[in-house]
Amino acid sequence: MDVMPLLLLIAGSAAVAALARRTPVPAPLLLVAAGLVAAYVPGVPDYTLDPHIVLPLVLPPLLHTAALESSYLDLRANWRPVALLSVGYVLFATLAVGFLAQLAIPDLPLTAALVLGAVVAPPDAVAATAIARRLGLPGRITTILQGESLVNDATAITAYKVAVAAAVGAGATWAGGAEEFAVAALGGIGVGLVLMVPLHWLRLRLRTSPLLENTLSLLIPFVAYAAAEQFGASGVLAVVVVGLHLGHRSWQVDFETRLQEAAVWRMVSFLLESAVFALIGLQLPVVLRGLGEFSGAQAAGYAGLVFVAVVVARFVWVFPATYLPRLSARIREREPDVTVAAPLVVGWAGMRGVVSLAIAFSVPATVHDGGPFPARNLVLFLTFTTVIATLVVQGLTLPPLIHALKLTGRDARAQTLAEAQAQNEASRAAEERLDALLADDRNTLPGPLEDRLRTVMEHRRNAVWERLGTVNEVTGESADETYRRLAGEMIDAERRVFVRLRDTRRIDDEMLRTLLRRLDLEEAAAYREEQG
Repeated sequence: MDVMPLLLLIAGSAAVAALARRTPVPAPLLLVAAGLVAAYVPGVPDYTLDPHIVLPLVLPPLLHTAALESSYLDLRANWRPVALLSVGYVLFATLAVGFLAQLAIPDLPLTAALVLGAVVAPPDAVAATAIARRLGLPGRITTILQGESLVNDATAITAYKVAVAAAVGAGATWAGGAEEFAVAALGGIGVGLVLMVPLHWLRLRLRTSPLLENTLSLLIPFVAYAAAEQFGASGVLAVVVVGLHLGHRSWQVDFETRLQEAAVWRMVSFLLESAVFALIGLQLPVVLRGLGEFSGAQAAGYAGLVFVAVVVARFVWVFPATYLPRLSARIREREPDVTVAAPLVVGWAGMRGVVSLAIAFSVPATVHDGGPFPARNLVLFLTFTTVIATLVVQGLTLPPLIHALKLTGRDARAQTLAEAQAQNEASRAAEERLDALLADDRNTLPGPLEDRLRTVMEHRRNAVWERLGTVNEVTGESADETYRRLAGEMIDAERRVFVRLRDTRRIDDEMLRTLLRRLDLEEAAAYREEQG
C-alpha cells in the first residue's frame, strides 16, 4: 500500500489550513480552492473519495468532537428548532429538490431524483461548526446550527437508503421507508443510551491512567458507530448521544486526562477537517470524467438549478418553522424573541460538505435487473457542484451578512461578570473547605505552605474581576494580564535554567521532563485563564 498520497494529503491540507489563519478567508473555503487547483497540478495523485472510509472512519470522530464541545443543556433547551431543522428540513429538502430535479431534467426517474435530493439535503457538520466558531455567532444560533449538524446526517443517510432501494427496484414503499427511519433513529439513540453509561464508568475506572483513558477516548466514536450499524441503526445518532453524555460528565475525569484529551481531539479534528475539505476540491477530475453523456452547458444549467433549489428550500422551511410555532403563547413565554436576522442567518448558513459527496459516491452503479443506475454520473456531478457552490457563495457572504445584520456574539463584559461571580462562589467554598481541613491535626501545614494555598485561591478569585478593571495606559493590559505575562517570563527563565542544568549533566533527562511538566501545567493554567 502506497502511503505517500495520504501523507501528501495530510501535510498539504494542514499547511493550507495553517495559512488560512493568516487570511480573512475561512479555512474550509481556502482548502477547497487549494484542492481544486491541486487536482490539475502535474504529479499530484488521483484522490477518489471512498464512502467506505469517510462514513465509518472520518465521520464518527468529527461528530464525536462536535458533540463533546456541544452543550447538552443548551441542546435540550432548543430541541424544537434543532429537530425541525435536522429532521423536518432534511426530509423537506429531499422531496423539494427531488421533485424539482425530476421535472427539470429529461428522462430522470423520480426515484433517482429523490436520491439526489437526499444526498444534497444535509448541511455539513464540519462547515457549520467551523464557520460558526470563526464568526462568533450568538449563542442560541450557534447551538441550533451545531445541533442540526449533529443529527441531520442520520436523517439524510436513512432517506438516501430508502430512495436507493426504490431506485434499484428493491421494492421500497413509503410505509417501509417510515419504518426504516424509525428503526434507524430509535435504534441509534438506544445504542447510544446503552453504551454511554458503561463507557463513562470505564473512563472513571481508568482515571489513574490518563494514557489508557485517552486511548479509550479515541476508540469510543468508532465503537459506538460500528455497534449501531451492526444492528441496522444509525451510527451517527449513537456517536452523538455518547459524545453528549461524555462531554456533559467530563468534569468527573482526572485533570490530566482532560488536558490530554482536549489536545488530542483538537489535533484529530484539525487534521480531519483540513483533509476532508481538501478532498472535496480534489474530486473535480473524478467527477468530470463521468459526465460524457451530458454537454457542459446542460450540466452547468442543472447545477445552477439544483443550487438555487437547495438555497430556496432552506428559506422556505426555516421562516415558517421559526415563526409558526410562536403562535403558541407557551412557546413565546419559554423562548426569547426572534428578529428576522436569526432565521436569515440560519437559512443562509446551509453549506454542504464531505458527507454529501461520500453518500453520492456510494450510489450503486447498477439497478436490480443489472442495468446502469439512471444518471448516476449526473447525480455525482450535481452533488459536487452544490457542495462547492454552497461553500463558496454562502461561506464567503455569510460573514458580511452577519456584520450587516449587526449580529454579535455573547456580551464579553456580561460573560466576564458571570465568570467572576461563579469564581467568587467557588473560592468561598474552597476557603471554607480549607479551614475545615486545617482544623484537623492530621492536615497541619507549615505557615508558608498554608499561605501559598490561600494566595493561589485568592489569585483565582481576583483574576477574573481584574479583567473588568482599568487597563495600563502604557501597555493597554489589565493588572491580571500583566501578572500573567510576568509569570510567563519567570517560568521561561526557570525553564532555561533547567535545560542548562541538563546540558551540563547536573540533572538527567528524566528529571528535566518532570520539572518541565510542572512548569507546563502552571503555564497552561495561566493561558486558560487568559483565554477565558
